[in-house]
Amino acid sequence: MTEPAPIHEHALKNLRYIRETMQRAEAFTSIPGWGGVVIGITAIATAVLAHGRTGEAWLTLWLGEAFLAAIIGGAAMFLKARRAGVSFRNQTTRRFFVSYFAPLITGAILTFALARHDVYAAMPAAWLLLYGTSFVSSGAFSIPVVPVMGVCFMILGIAACLVPFAGANALLGAGFGGLHVVFGAIIARRYGG
Repeated sequence: MTEPAPIHEHALKNLRYIRETMQRAEAFTSIPGWGGVVIGITAIATAVLAHGRTGEAWLTLWLGEAFLAAIIGGAAMFLKARRAGVSFRNQTTRRFFVSYFAPLITGAILTFALARHDVYAAMPAAWLLLYGTSFVSSGAFSIPVVPVMGVCFMILGIAACLVPFAGANALLGAGFGGLHVVFGAIIARRYGG
């Protein structure tokens, strides 16, 4: 017969297990609600401005929107996290950002490759699908509404595969515009600004 382990070893194992479980259970809650609404409004304006344009002129408008949205979203997220005392250095936040940015970086590389070959018609579907994927994957470390929003983006991405270019541009407006406004308002009401 083996001798039972001392009680302090059991306690340390239990404490380690509890701490790891709590870290996994944390959620990144600094998703900007009102910032998302503002991003949605600028995306709707971009969709209107981009309507009827093609090629580089169309792409320039949407890349400008992506840059503007990144600034708005980053600033809104930073301010919300600061008000709530949320750290960007904890393990849950790092996991959120890794799973959020991986599909976005893929989208940027794919955009460069498609533009190089003048294949603009595939971009709306790719952007909506990859942006949706970023929210589905990062939603595992965030509030429950985030993956739902991601699925909605992916559905629009699938639709963008099936419509002409002008329709795909409208779907970009519906996704990056309409979905951001709707889900931004939901997040602001349920989870704070």
